[in-house]
Amino acid sequence: MNFKAITILAAATFTVSSLVSCSSDDDNVNELSYEVPSTYQFERNGETSVNFSGQTQRIKMLAEFDTYSKNQAGYPEFDAQKVVDMFSNNNNAFTDDELNNSSKQLRNKTAASADYFSANTVEANEIKTTFDNLFTEMGTVAAQYETTGAPGVAGSVDAGKRLVNGNGLEINQAIIKGLMGACFMDQALNNYLSTTVLDETKLANDAGTLEDGTNYTTMEHKWDEAYGYVFGYTTTNTDGSVKKYYWESYMNTVNGNPYFEGITDNIKNAFIKGRAAIVNKDYTTRNEQIQVIKQNFSVIGAVRAVYYLHEGKGLLSTDELATIKSFHALSEAYGFIAGLRFTNNSATNAPYFTGEEVNAMLESLTGGENGFWDMDYTLNAADAVSAQIAQRFGFTIEEAITEGGSH
Repeated sequence: MNFKAITILAAATFTVSSLVSCSSDDDNVNELSYEVPSTYQFERNGETSVNFSGQTQRIKMLAEFDTYSKNQAGYPEFDAQKVVDMFSNNNNAFTDDELNNSSKQLRNKTAASADYFSANTVEANEIKTTFDNLFTEMGTVAAQYETTGAPGVAGSVDAGKRLVNGNGLEINQAIIKGLMGACFMDQALNNYLSTTVLDETKLANDAGTLEDGTNYTTMEHKWDEAYGYVFGYTTTNTDGSVKKYYWESYMNTVNGNPYFEGITDNIKNAFIKGRAAIVNKDYTTRNEQIQVIKQNFSVIGAVRAVYYLHEGKGLLSTDELATIKSFHALSEAYGFIAGLRFTNNSATNAPYFTGEEVNAMLESLTGGENGFWDMDYTLNAADAVSAQIAQRFGFTIEEAITEGGSH
């Protein structure tokens, strides 16, 4: 399935085939009377009007936890309180003073979108507590680094490179992939791209009223913040190549799969076109681009969940070392599955899977005796969960597991 020519969903059920049109952008109903730039660069009075610094900081916070939690050499001095503090940005937990001095944090933006959680504080608090517990468990597992992980026993596996709990779950992967969904995706799709949230600022945008001390309207800034959660942070590797983080990275991986080719351009171009529409007070085009972004963005985690379930399943065997290597892929799948609660079907403005459905899939996946260590159970559970995800999103397992580009 080729994603290059994506259109707006009219049906309530997402299918890959319904995303594809047979026409080019030349066939769009709305003929634009203004110029749309080729890159996400917008200016007012000769200066940039784009700002997503808060999103950059949150991505950097997760990246620092990512690095710290995977540093095998640092396990003997692993600071359990430090990782807990990274979630809520307390006690100068980061090596980067910019982050320590920032008012931003990951916790207060987790399960905090207007569309999904403003009237659903019970579930929002449950999700935050789940992550609180995961960060605490990360420290507990790290304290067992000298213990060889085994069924029911937390410790290190794969020559000490990875830390798992008694179920074989890598807690850091559950946190990283989970927060990609519960924080970054939820804020982007269900808060900053919420038409309700955006339209609260419509009068000010129509009047061209800028936020105090800035060069942007509030609506422009909210759109930028959604963009920032996807494209907001890159670094340069020693070889000069650009390292991309989290959703941008995995988006490009999925884009490298021929069945989902074009998904990167769809998302990037929709962000550009939507921002230009806001500048020109064209809210019809803005809303069309919101639908394109939600449809494309939501599928990324679903594809990677199925991919990693398949990869992990393929490594499960009577060879204990091979089975241990499967835990990494299965843990990545676990985190991406958790994130499906925060996807957005633009036809219904609801997630493709409810919180109850996601929890049931996660419990099923780790439901064997001692979780992933139970090879036969995990094989069957991975197949069942993969089929459930693929069916709901309208792609096949075979399409999702096709190799793509690196991330």
